[in-house]
Amino acid sequence: MVGEIRHPDSERRVASGKRYFQRNQPPGVPPLELTGERTLPDVPEENYWFRRHLVVYEWVAERCGGLDVVDMACGEGYGCEVLARRAATVVGVDANPEAYEHARLKYTRPGVRFVRELVERYAEPCDAIVFLQTIEHVPDPEAVLRHFRSLLRPGGAVYVSTPNVLTLAPPGAERSDNPFHLREYRPDEFEALCRTVFDHVELYGVFHARKLRLHELALRLGWDAMHPRLGLTDAFYRRFVPAISARDFRIARAPLVEALDLLAVLR
Repeated sequence: MVGEIRHPDSERRVASGKRYFQRNQPPGVPPLELTGERTLPDVPEENYWFRRHLVVYEWVAERCGGLDVVDMACGEGYGCEVLARRAATVVGVDANPEAYEHARLKYTRPGVRFVRELVERYAEPCDAIVFLQTIEHVPDPEAVLRHFRSLLRPGGAVYVSTPNVLTLAPPGAERSDNPFHLREYRPDEFEALCRTVFDHVELYGVFHARKLRLHELALRLGWDAMHPRLGLTDAFYRRFVPAISARDFRIARAPLVEALDLLAVLR
C-alpha cells in the first residue's frame, strides 16, 4: 500500500511540525510552502506525490496537441508547463493568491497564462479542461462538471482525476484522514458521478511501475518489518523517495479497485 512508503502524506508531514518549502526556485519567484492541500515540485520529501500527479499531466498532454487547454485548480503551475509542450495555449486557473503569483512568475512559456479565479466562475470556452486531484475538494462536484461541459467546444474533453479511496484509506476505514477532502470515491462512485453529466466516460487507473512495483513486492515479502530492525528506514527512504520518477507509475484501464488514482476522460 502507498502509505507504507515513508513520507507519503503531505498533511502528515505538516502535522509533524516540520516546515517544507520549495528549493532552488528561479530568481524573483517566491517558494511555496507545503501545506498538504496541494502537491509541489522541488520538495524532495514530496517527490512521490509530485511524480504521481506528473504522470497524469504527461498522459493528458499527449492527447492535447494543438488544443486550447484550461488547467482548473492548477496550483503551483507545473502542470500548465507540461501541457504547454503539446497544446496551442494553456490557461491555469487557481483562486489561491500565493499559488497564482508563484505560477505567474515561474512559468512564462509563450502560450501560457494564469488567471486568479474560482473554477466555478471561469467562463472562457476551450477544447479541453484538466481537473486533477481536486474534485474531492469541492462541495458540489456535479455542478462543477456541468460548468466544465458548458465551456467545451464541440469535440472537446474533460480530464478529471481523484484518489481511489480503496487504496488511499487505511485498511477497513471508510476514508482517509486528509482534512481537505470533502468526498473520496470508489471507482463505481466516481464513474456514476461522471455519468450524471457526460454521456461518454472512459475510466483509467494510476498504478505503481518499475521500482515502486518492486517496492510493493518487497513489502509483501516483509521489508516493512525488516528495515526498522536493521536501522535503515530513514537512510533508505531519504534516497528512495527523491529518486522516484513519473516512469515509476503507469496508467491502465484495470483493475480499478487496485488503482492509486482514478482518471476519467469525459466527452
